[in-house]
Amino acid sequence: MELRRVFALMWSVGVMMAGAGMVSGQSYPNKPVRILTFEAGGSVDLIARILAPGLSGALGQSVITENRPSIIAIEAASKAPPDGYTVLVAGGTLWLAPLLQKTSFDPVKDFAPIALLTRSVNVLVVHPSLPVVSVKELIALAKARPGDLNFSTDPVGSSTYLTAQLFKSMAALSFVGISYRGTGPALTAVVSGEVQFTFGTPGSLAPHLKSGRLRALAVTSAEPSVLFPGLPTVAASGVPGYEVVASQGVFAPAGTPFTIVHRLNEEMVRFVNRAEIKERFLSLGLETVGTTPERFASSIQSEITKWGKVIKEAGIRAD
Repeated sequence: MELRRVFALMWSVGVMMAGAGMVSGQSYPNKPVRILTFEAGGSVDLIARILAPGLSGALGQSVITENRPSIIAIEAASKAPPDGYTVLVAGGTLWLAPLLQKTSFDPVKDFAPIALLTRSVNVLVVHPSLPVVSVKELIALAKARPGDLNFSTDPVGSSTYLTAQLFKSMAALSFVGISYRGTGPALTAVVSGEVQFTFGTPGSLAPHLKSGRLRALAVTSAEPSVLFPGLPTVAASGVPGYEVVASQGVFAPAGTPFTIVHRLNEEMVRFVNRAEIKERFLSLGLETVGTTPERFASSIQSEITKWGKVIKEAGIRAD
């Protein structure tokens, strides 16, 4: 059963139980809440650390963040008691990892989406020595020199890897991809001229764009991004329909009472919609969203369908 149907069923049952006075959670919370998240320093870690004090004030309880390697954090959250005292702040690893490798968790069956909080775009950048200033010119150059240009990405299966592979496929081009062990080495490869282009996040690219060591061509979102005023989208620059946006949100273990999910959603959405919080996230390269649990579930299902097709057709497997 697809995610939106699973969640719609959970939502309906929750409403009926709430009306009958059967849903627990009226006294929630009466002890500290734990937020599990990924490695320190990453975007979801920063989101968790910004969210924690705001949620603590709203709930009247301590909210503690706990960092673990991404897959381990997801596994721990999937096995936590469904009582609202353990939640997970996660990004695409939650629903992409099972498409790339065998995992002990199921993103549909093991989690109840609470809220989509932020989104972030990737940016297509080139080494300034490359004689192109637009996506159309990059495509034309690649067609004129088939197999001659190359790009760098994070490890196979990562967000930047999939972003680049989708571009390569939709533009019908013969690029050579080189995977590096992390974002730092992948960017260094472009800055040094070892490769010609890459896709990166606003935060990681900012110093290189400011110094002129890299040139930005387009953003990967469907619409222009407030983070890069005046920069066109890849879709409007020669690859119609192209869209890649990374999502970050909060999840509870499956079976968490409807009233608790709803309470957490209200408090989190209210918090991220505060003007000063929006600005803080923008400074980190993240645009705030804030959705209902049902809309978040629907967006995840769309991501699973989209990337499942890309991964299957390209035969991609994580190392």
